[in-house]
Amino acid sequence: MGSLTTECSMYCAVSAWPNRGHKERRMLAYTVRRILAAIPTALGVATVVFLLLHAIPGDPVDVMLGETAARADRAELRAHLGLDRPILVQYVGFMTGLARGDMGESIHSRRPVVELVTERFPATLALAAAAALAAICIALPLGLLSAARPGSMLDRGSLTASLLGTALPNFWLGPLLILFFAVHLGWLPVSGNDGPRHLILPAITLGLSLAGILTRMTRSTVLEALHEDYIRTARAKGVSETKTVAKHALANAVTPILSVLGLQLGSLLAGSVITETIFAWPGLGRLTVQAISTRDYPVVQGCVLMIAGSYVLVNLATDLAYAWANPRVRYGEDE
Repeated sequence: MGSLTTECSMYCAVSAWPNRGHKERRMLAYTVRRILAAIPTALGVATVVFLLLHAIPGDPVDVMLGETAARADRAELRAHLGLDRPILVQYVGFMTGLARGDMGESIHSRRPVVELVTERFPATLALAAAAALAAICIALPLGLLSAARPGSMLDRGSLTASLLGTALPNFWLGPLLILFFAVHLGWLPVSGNDGPRHLILPAITLGLSLAGILTRMTRSTVLEALHEDYIRTARAKGVSETKTVAKHALANAVTPILSVLGLQLGSLLAGSVITETIFAWPGLGRLTVQAISTRDYPVVQGCVLMIAGSYVLVNLATDLAYAWANPRVRYGEDE
């Protein structure tokens, strides 16, 4: 009898190998398709950024030399910057430089744009990650508690708080937090990036809106999952309500939450412009504002492209995570 059981176990393990390889091939094919689909998106973003920035009124040469500069000096500088060439020639040069990893040179500092962008990007990435972490730590408990007790005072309070978090704009919330926690209480620094304490206020300012969105999404998806048959089966087996909500309901409602989280992570990178300006955070957002005010086209292009490229990569990662969490997504594309 023991040998028969062992043989059956070995047969089941061996028969599972082809199925496992088939799943891995499907996931690999899905990943390749998503990467190939992201390439034209990135090229389109680069094209739109180039065209829109060149359509903005204002001449960087006038900003650098002043409107009273001699015509010969202005023409010489314009030729040095390549602004006297046709727009199509400039576009081809821009795309060729991107293919080589060259974003040009800053008009004012004369430093390569790649260096400026790579110096500031880690600070923006740290701010976005901290904001996302703060949003998740706030949203998941509130959403689960609201779904577990719908209609209660806790549910109403969490929905009201999520609505306020979504409605309050960053340019108002940031100064309010500075006045209360930095000026009035003196607990936290006002600005800068000299340690983890400097990250708290910007992260809360940037992540509170995401927390409101995730709270409502978590509540709605978990509340919907609680009416499924497998939840009633778990309750009939005597599983505790806490385990039913936190393990079974949340595990099956995670895919919509992943989608919203992925989309909003890209928005955090783009929305960091206002927050970084308020808190003097040395990231891409603040560099973008400074470059726009001085008409430094190469730096603006580099910052916007880095943010847009990060948005594309985050959405690609979200698609892959969604397919990993919900195999029907990748199976549906293969059929």
